[in-house]
Amino acid sequence: MEADGLEWLVVPMHQLVSWGAAGAMVFGGVVPYIPQYRDIKRTQNAEGFSTYVCLVLLVANILRILFWFGRHFESPLLWQSIIMIITMLMMLKLCTEVRVSNELNIKRRSFSAADSKDEEIKAPPKRSYLGMYCTNPCCMRLPSET
Repeated sequence: MEADGLEWLVVPMHQLVSWGAAGAMVFGGVVPYIPQYRDIKRTQNAEGFSTYVCLVLLVANILRILFWFGRHFESPLLWQSIIMIITMLMMLKLCTEVRVSNELNIKRRSFSAADSKDEEIKAPPKRSYLGMYCTNPCCMRLPSET
């Protein structure tokens, strides 16, 4: 009689633990990427993040999903793969945007520095008759002027 009295508590607790474990499995792989995503977005610097890791995780999770069509396994693992693919695509998108914008900023800076009116445009020095560069004014005269 005592076992029947606790069944109302044990069954919901079992379901709660089961749902919690499934949630931890599904979202556990994504959690470490949240601070990394926020840091890259805040600093606009993706230098420390390897896109090869994204590639490996994308391939592994795509293969896991393809395997699921042949032999069904637990649905939390399938959802984990789907969530992980979405996360890796978001990370790749952010890293690509940050790296492209940083490269464009560097190119704009170098282009605008060459266009600056503060810097004078330097012409290459004229050649002497011997074929060497000479910046001395006497080298610039024609032989008939001497």
